[in-house]
Amino acid sequence: MTQPGSIARASVRYGRALEALAMVGFALLLAMMLIIVADVALRNLAIPGLPQGLAWSNEVSELMLYLMTMCVAPWLLRQGQHIRVDILLQALPKRLAWSLEWIGDTIGLACCLVIAWVGAGSAWSSYLAGSVNIKTLVTPEWWSLAPLPIAFVLLAIEMLFRMHRLWQGERAPRSDAVSAA
Repeated sequence: MTQPGSIARASVRYGRALEALAMVGFALLLAMMLIIVADVALRNLAIPGLPQGLAWSNEVSELMLYLMTMCVAPWLLRQGQHIRVDILLQALPKRLAWSLEWIGDTIGLACCLVIAWVGAGSAWSSYLAGSVNIKTLVTPEWWSLAPLPIAFVLLAIEMLFRMHRLWQGERAPRSDAVSAA
C-alpha cells in the first residue's frame, strides 16, 4: 500500500530528474549554437590549417535539435508550459472543466504510451536489422530512434503525476497551465 506522502515525494524527486534532463537540453542548445557559429566562421574566414566549414554541422545540429526537444518536453509538461488551449476550460463550469482535464490527461497518457511502444519497436527493429543512416556521418539508425520512446515514457510518467495532482486539487481546471485569467 502506498503511503499518503510517498507519491508526492516521488513526484518531487521526479521533478528534479526532469530539471536535470532539461539542463541537458539547454546544454545541447548551447553546443548546437557553438557548432553553427564555428561552421559559419570557418566557411567565411580562411584560416590556414582549418577546414572550410564543418561538413557535419547541419546533420549534428538536426540531431541536437531533436534531442533537446526530447530532453525538455517532459519538463515543459511538468511546468505547464506545453501548448494548451485553455480558453474553453476557463469558460465552462469548474466541475465540467475538471472532468475535461481528466479526459485530456487520459488521452495524453494513452498517446504517450502508444508512441513510446511504437518508437521502442522501431528502435529495436532498427537495431536488429543493423540499419544505418548514411549522410555526412554514418551512424546506426537506432541511435536516433531510441530517444523518442524514452522521452514518451517520461511524458507518460509525468501524465500520471499530473493526474494525481489533478485528483488532489480543487475540482476545477488546473491552474498550473492557464494562460487566461
